[in-house]
Amino acid sequence: MKIAIAQLNPTIGNLTTNSQEILAAAEQAAKEGVHLLLTPELSLWGYPPRDLLLSPGFLQSAATQLQELAQQLPSDLAVLVGTVENNPQADHQGEKPLYNSIALLNGGKIAQIFHKRLLPTYDVFDEHRYFAPGKENNCFSLAGVKIGVTICEDLWNDEEFWGRRSYQVNPIADLAKLEVDLIVNLSASPYSLGKQKLREAMLRHGATRYQIPIIYANQVGGNDDLIFDGGSVTFNPTGEVACRAQSFQTDLVILEFNPKERILHSNTITPILEREEEEIWSALVLGVRDYAQKCGFSQVVLGLSGGIDSALVAAIGAEAMGAVNVLGVLMPSPYSSHHSITDAMALVENVGIRSEKLAIGEAMTVYDRVLEPLFTGTTFGVAEENIQSRIRGNLLMAIANKFGYLLLSTGNKSEMAVGYCTLYGDMNGGLGVIADLPKTKVFDLCRWLNRHGEIIPANIIAKPPSAELKPGQMDRDFLPPYEVLDDIIHRIIHQFQSPSEIIAAGYEPEAVNKVMKLVTRAEFKRRQAPPGLKITDRAFGTGWRMPIARV
Repeated sequence: MKIAIAQLNPTIGNLTTNSQEILAAAEQAAKEGVHLLLTPELSLWGYPPRDLLLSPGFLQSAATQLQELAQQLPSDLAVLVGTVENNPQADHQGEKPLYNSIALLNGGKIAQIFHKRLLPTYDVFDEHRYFAPGKENNCFSLAGVKIGVTICEDLWNDEEFWGRRSYQVNPIADLAKLEVDLIVNLSASPYSLGKQKLREAMLRHGATRYQIPIIYANQVGGNDDLIFDGGSVTFNPTGEVACRAQSFQTDLVILEFNPKERILHSNTITPILEREEEEIWSALVLGVRDYAQKCGFSQVVLGLSGGIDSALVAAIGAEAMGAVNVLGVLMPSPYSSHHSITDAMALVENVGIRSEKLAIGEAMTVYDRVLEPLFTGTTFGVAEENIQSRIRGNLLMAIANKFGYLLLSTGNKSEMAVGYCTLYGDMNGGLGVIADLPKTKVFDLCRWLNRHGEIIPANIIAKPPSAELKPGQMDRDFLPPYEVLDDIIHRIIHQFQSPSEIIAAGYEPEAVNKVMKLVTRAEFKRRQAPPGLKITDRAFGTGWRMPIARV
C-alpha cells in the first residue's frame, strides 16, 4: 500500500484555499499511485481556529466545502481531512457542541468520521472551550489494512514514556488492543525549541512498545503567534525512522507499507535540524513570512538603531520577505552615538535592505516646548527619555500607515520580561519578531548568522547594549548582566522558581528581588504588546495568562 503525507500550510478560516491545497496534494499523490493521503489536524480550517468555531455560518460553509472536496478528489484515492463536526449529544447532555474530527473521504463521499479523544487545555491550547472529547476508538480498513486514527494529543498520554498519565484513556493502547496494522496521527503541533527531538522520542517509544508502525503528519506554517514546524515522521516497530519530511516547509512525502511485515519503507528521510540557531532562524523567518502574507502585507518596515536587536530583525525580515521589501528607518537623536548610525548603515549594506534617515532632534525640541509649562522645575528622567522612543514609534506608524507596510517590533524577551521597553514607542508594531528570544540568544543567533561571512556588523555584536536615551547610557546601568538576567528570567518564567530558590542557586538577593519585581510590574506593558512569535515552551502570548493587578 502506498501512503502519502501532505504537510500543508493552511490559512485559518480560508476554507476555499485550504481545500484547493488538499486537492492539489491529492492529485499529485494519485499520479504516484498512492492509496491513502494524510493531511494535518483541522487541515480544512487551519489550526487553531479559535472563536471562528462559534460562528454557525462558518460551520455550515465548512460542511459544504468538505462535501464538495469529497466529490472533487480522485476516485481511487482515500484522503483523511481534518475538520469540525457537530455533536448531536450537546443539547441534552451538557457537552460541548463540536468535535475536532478527521473525515475519511473516499469514492466521492464522506465515508467515515473520527473524533479527537484527548483535548489539551495547557499552554496555548484551549480545546475544551469548543470541543467534546470523542468516546470511541477510531479505525478503518483500506485494501485489507486495519488503520488506527489518532489526532495530535491522542498520542501524548503514554504513562510509560511520561511517567504519568494526563488523561484517563490512552488511545494508542486502545488501538493496540484492536490489533490495528498501522496507526496514523494527524497533528497541528506548535513549534518550540527542541520539540522535534521530543516528539520523535515519544513516537519511537510508542511504535516499539506496541509493535505498531506510526505515521505522524504535522501542519507547517505560521498562524498569528504560533509557528508549526512540520517535520512529519514515521517510525517502524524496530524504532527506526522510515520517513521524515522537511522542517518549516510544505512537503509531500510518499512511503510504502508492507502489511505482512508491518513495515514502512521510504526514500525520503530529511535530516533533523541539529543546531538550535538553525531551528530558531528557520522558525522566525517562517513566522514573519506567513504572518505578513496571511495578513495581506507584502512589505515591512522597522526602526534601525544600530543595535543588535534591530539588526537581527532586519536580517530575518530580509530573508522572509526579500530585502527589497524591507525598509529600515534610522532616527538618530542628539544622544545617538556616531557608531549607531555607521553600524546601522553597514547593516543596510550587508543585508541589502532599503533605508531612510529621519533625525528627531527637532521633534524633541517641540515636545520640550509644549510640555514646558508642566515639566518646568522637575528633574530630567524616564518621561523625557521615553519621548524619544515615542517620537520614533509615531514616525514608524506613520510610514506603515502611509504605505501599507507591516511594522516589525524589535524588542527581545529579556526586555519584555522586565519592561525595559516603551509603550507606544519601541513596542509599537504589528508583530514582535524576537519577543520570545532572550538577549543572550540574540547574540548567539547573530554570531551563527556570521559563520560564513559578515551579515551582522562586528561592531554591533561587540559593543555594549544601550538604549541611547541619555548621554552615556548603558543597559548594564539599569539591569544585571544579560547572562545573569536571562538565567533568572528563565528560572522565573519557565521553571516557576521562587526568589528563595533562585538565591539558593547562587544569585545575589538584590538582583533576584529586583528582577522578580520588574517581571511582575511589566505585565501591563506585555498585555499591550504586538503578537510575538512563540519559539519556546513558555512565551508571553497565547499561553501566558498572568493578572495585571497583583501583589
